[in-house]
Amino acid sequence: MSSINDILEKMVQQDASDLHLTVGAPPRIRINGKLIDFTNEKLLPTDIKNLLKDYINKEREDNLENGQEIDFSIGISGISRFRVNIFKQRGNLVATFRRLPYKVPDINSLGLPDTVINLTKAKKGLILITGGTGSGKSTTLAALIQKISNSYNNHIITIEDPIEYLYNHSKSLVNQREVGTDTKNYYTALKSVLRQDPDVVAIGELRDVESMAAAITIAETGHLVLGTLHTNNASGTITRLVDAFPPEKQNIIRTNLSMSLLAILSQQLIPNLHNSRSLALEILINTPSIKALIRENNIHQLDNYILSGSKDGMIKMDDSILELFKENQISKEEALNYAINPNELENRLNSSSI
Repeated sequence: MSSINDILEKMVQQDASDLHLTVGAPPRIRINGKLIDFTNEKLLPTDIKNLLKDYINKEREDNLENGQEIDFSIGISGISRFRVNIFKQRGNLVATFRRLPYKVPDINSLGLPDTVINLTKAKKGLILITGGTGSGKSTTLAALIQKISNSYNNHIITIEDPIEYLYNHSKSLVNQREVGTDTKNYYTALKSVLRQDPDVVAIGELRDVESMAAAITIAETGHLVLGTLHTNNASGTITRLVDAFPPEKQNIIRTNLSMSLLAILSQQLIPNLHNSRSLALEILINTPSIKALIRENNIHQLDNYILSGSKDGMIKMDDSILELFKENQISKEEALNYAINPNELENRLNSSSI
């Protein structure tokens, strides 16, 4: 069995995004969203232990034995950086390595519209970047942060689990805090962040009610906050945020969110016809009309307002997917696989093909 460094180097050479190590299966890599076998050799429990031994210290071993997953990032000189998650299944170790580029991509290379890029000019408010695993949320977040850092004299604090991209100090001072290493947890870091004189706070993931509440509060106090969520579209994001709170607090959360929210960017990376992936993006901008809908709990009307909000830079996910299809970037099959409302989109795809 090759060393883990050799495997990761070959993974990078094949432009794979992820490596999976599981007992009883060969190593598998993900290329353009699809898993393929890396070798034909099935892994034994001892193989995985040997591959991971340099990364599992006593503390991490204790966490695994106590039924906890472990997350951390590593850098291998001359190869790449990786986000690593190790967990157990049926008593055996399993590992996933996600490749992280050394350099934060330039925001202009991601295919983001000016509406999104212009959000970096904001001085306060909440920007949410949402999507499923592998949708490029972290990359978009990193590009926005680097754009802000290059453009303004700010103090930026990031709270991540683990740290993914590394930022250079540019016009801004950037302090990156890793959960478990630099701070106990998200809640502890967010509770103290306002005492650290930030202008911008970036939260790797809003994963619980405490981090959601803190993000809204920090934005309300005159800071720019960026964070990610695992939701598929704008209306689902607002519903997820509000429903995380007890019923007796939801009205005040709606009011606070309606005042602090700047925008929601929901994205997907769709396999295209050029052996790569194309970005589909839903954009909600918090106009006065949108504020009223959130405050009055008329979330079911959001899609119609996004549809009519193109002059403000808004677009629905399925409209973005339709544009990719019309531009011959993606197939009809993939368009329907990633659609929010596949039946409705299929009718529109058929009409556009006539």
